[in-house]
Amino acid sequence: MKTAGLGKAHKLCSATAIEHLFNGRGASHSALCYPLRAVWGEEPPTLNKKGTERVMFMISIPKKRLRHAVDRVTMRRRVREAYRILRPSLVPQKHDSGDATIHVAFLYVANQTEPFSRVEKAVEKILHKIFPAT
Repeated sequence: MKTAGLGKAHKLCSATAIEHLFNGRGASHSALCYPLRAVWGEEPPTLNKKGTERVMFMISIPKKRLRHAVDRVTMRRRVREAYRILRPSLVPQKHDSGDATIHVAFLYVANQTEPFSRVEKAVEKILHKIFPAT
């Protein structure tokens, strides 16, 4: 059984969901933990699709910040790996039919690549802000 994997159900890739998250129509929240900024919000249970996870995420590494594609891919992998490692211990796993799905967007704000340890600490702080009770 693969408990720490990240499949398609974990990824936030719906254009309408992303627009809803950044548009500000819903109750979205934001936090900055260098080198990442996170924006998160809840999707009402009426819009939930069956088979989705409790938390769906996306990662954005702007070309304006890191000009080289190799650097963007490297940082995307570091953020994804940090989230994958920390998710089982910090994110509540139970998902009832009445629960809302939480959408999280990780935005990279640094102008150069950062070491994995720094990215991991930032993801951990962000997840503690999103889920303070856990």
